[in-house]
Amino acid sequence: MSLVSMTGFAEAHGAHEDMRWRWEAKSVNGKGLDLRLRMPPGFDGIEQAARRLAAERFRRGNIQASLNMEPQVGARALRIDPAALAAAVKIAQEVAAETGLAPARVDGLLALKGVVVQDETVALDEPERAARDAAILESLAAAFDALAHARRTEGSKLAAALDAHMSEIDKLTNDAARAASTQPAALHDRLTVQLRELLSGGSIPEERLAQEVALLAVKADVREEIDRLHAHVHEARALMKSGEPIGRKLDFLAQEFNREANTLCSKASDIALTRIGLALKHAIDQFREQALNIE
Repeated sequence: MSLVSMTGFAEAHGAHEDMRWRWEAKSVNGKGLDLRLRMPPGFDGIEQAARRLAAERFRRGNIQASLNMEPQVGARALRIDPAALAAAVKIAQEVAAETGLAPARVDGLLALKGVVVQDETVALDEPERAARDAAILESLAAAFDALAHARRTEGSKLAAALDAHMSEIDKLTNDAARAASTQPAALHDRLTVQLRELLSGGSIPEERLAQEVALLAVKADVREEIDRLHAHVHEARALMKSGEPIGRKLDFLAQEFNREANTLCSKASDIALTRIGLALKHAIDQFREQALNIE
């Protein structure tokens, strides 16, 4: 079975001339594909290309990719961008005048994005910037490839867990079928005892008793639910062998499993079948919990 998890972690290192960096990429469950990039100022130009790289490799998951620039000996110092600082000061003064609040502090202004920059980032001309960005994207692609591998590795572990849960659901469904086959006789015996108690030991026409038992047996018939549970087990195993992104389908199938288990419990006329139904619901919940991790 080739399943892919939505959880994983990976990193990749890159370099260009005297620059060094590290990408960290991690992924958790998500309804769709959501990529969040964390990068220092001056690297916004690679965002669109980074999203394409993610879309080429992943279908679902909340993915966070962080670019960490490593300090180098002899690297150029930080400097203030005068235009950005002037604009920030002007806005702060206007806000203070309109609201009456205290003016912004220097440390707050310097923390604004774009106010403090690296000389090397500002000094790069277009060809140099393009070469740097290409190298950064190449290392990001390597990080995404490693993340995809980590997700596949985790998926193989989930496949074993899902298969074990499915075997348990299949076993409990068979147990329910055997328990259900004894319900008509149990209903006959129980109804006979109850009617005799009500009639103070009087005789009961067998034909009348058979009619009452037949009505109760129809209401307690769970063969349709058993058949659908078997069909869902077959469908789940076929999906897990398909090698396709099946997380959404497994989640929907788990809901269908639960619906049938609820109906089975509501129709159960003896404690044995009720216990099997409750165990079935527990196994289905475990299956769904694992399925939520699948891409």
